[in-house]
Amino acid sequence: MPNHVAELARRRERARLGGGQDRIDAQHNRGKLTARERLEVLLDPDTFEEFDMFVEHRATDFGMQDQRIPGDGVVTGTGLINGRRTFVYSQDFTVFGGSLSEAHAEKICKVMEQAMRVGAPVIGLADSGGARIQDGVASLGGYADVFQQNVLASGVVPQISMIMGPCAGGAVYSPAITDFIFMVRDTSYMFVTGPDVVKTVTHEDITQEALGGASTHTRVSGVADAAFDNDIDALLNLRRFFDFLPLNNRASAPMRATIDDPRRDIHALDRLVPEDPSKPYDMKEVIDRIVDEREFFELQPDFAANIITGMARMDGSTVGVVANQPMEQAGCLDIDASRKAARFIRFCDAFNIPVVTLVDVPGFLPGKDQEHNGIIRHGAKLLYAYAECTVPKVTVITRKAYGGAYDVMASKHLRGDANFAWPTAEIAVMGAKGAVEIIFRREADDPAQLQRRTDEYQEAFANPFVAAKRGYIDDVIMPHGTRRRIIQSLEMLKTKKLENPWRKHGNIPL
Repeated sequence: MPNHVAELARRRERARLGGGQDRIDAQHNRGKLTARERLEVLLDPDTFEEFDMFVEHRATDFGMQDQRIPGDGVVTGTGLINGRRTFVYSQDFTVFGGSLSEAHAEKICKVMEQAMRVGAPVIGLADSGGARIQDGVASLGGYADVFQQNVLASGVVPQISMIMGPCAGGAVYSPAITDFIFMVRDTSYMFVTGPDVVKTVTHEDITQEALGGASTHTRVSGVADAAFDNDIDALLNLRRFFDFLPLNNRASAPMRATIDDPRRDIHALDRLVPEDPSKPYDMKEVIDRIVDEREFFELQPDFAANIITGMARMDGSTVGVVANQPMEQAGCLDIDASRKAARFIRFCDAFNIPVVTLVDVPGFLPGKDQEHNGIIRHGAKLLYAYAECTVPKVTVITRKAYGGAYDVMASKHLRGDANFAWPTAEIAVMGAKGAVEIIFRREADDPAQLQRRTDEYQEAFANPFVAAKRGYIDDVIMPHGTRRRIIQSLEMLKTKKLENPWRKHGNIPL
């Protein structure tokens, strides 16, 4: 028996060493943690249970039969984050550059299948050179197997990808299917084809960072949801974000005890909206003041900044927040904002997270570029997401809600459950000036008459009471009572039951 124990210990030690000390040192010199060190930071101490530590690749070409390393470049298993179950895989760049072989893919698929059976999230820490060339087509098949599991798990358990190194070629499509993608600045990148291929095909000279670094994907493409300064910062923020999420699509989001009074009035909000309707204000101030303990985990803060999305808590319960941002493009909806918010709303709906919407929107952004690039279809994605959503929906109109954008932003017509407006709200087809110039165009040569008409329109329509008379607004509330009214509505809606008609799936305007 002692010999068997010693052999087991030797094999475990060999597996834990990965590609060897020299490659571990090289990983550290690049400012990166190893695959196992990352799991130590991410998971609660002494909770990680590893699967398939001794799995090896089966390739025999190109001398691979003499290069077998236990684990085959990915560490997989299960553990706890703040006492709650998750399944993880962490690619090991010290072993064949973290490249994916058939066996490597099988390990990832096994973890994902187990996560779906158990009903717990999947977190993937990506650090891989892509498909293992020596494995040939088997590695490509392995990627497809992983993609299939990603699709089956979508909407069943939350899936989070943390890009912590290279992620190129076919490897990018697994993260793309997952619910959230986070990156690490300066050490992670994602692209379908690298700079060398781009130069060959298009003759463009571009760096890895400019092509697919964290800045590119958090600001330009919108592929990533956030970026962090280093591995430890990223993993600690991932632990924080995980706390907002339910374990699966049948579970409720976790409750966190709070000392923040649910009936707290916020009198600063009474003075927030400027009297001049053309002047901006920061909608993040509203969010920070109404949520528990001013804790808001914003997603995609640097992409489509004219709309804000993120997770918060109200009276201890997780909510998804969607809000127009008057500080950016006056809060107009454009293509990127529509895509960003629609995807977030669909996640919340899939995982039973109520949606709180704060509205100050003058309409959809006009212009040739928007029209030619498909604002009609992209804007319809946001409309579809709100209309399909069956979780509790609470909406507060703070100022402008004009035209079709009023309809789209969780209006009563799209089955909004509790719809409120501040006294400063203007709910109308369009702004007073534009409306008068159309209705009274024959009086355009008389500025004084036009101004009188504008004042009349403003008095008659640019207020919340016309909508309130029709029942489109449940109540006109003072800004200082916003937190209390939202929390009361969410409490009332906890037992809400609403089902869409049976169907295999809808056809969202992709």
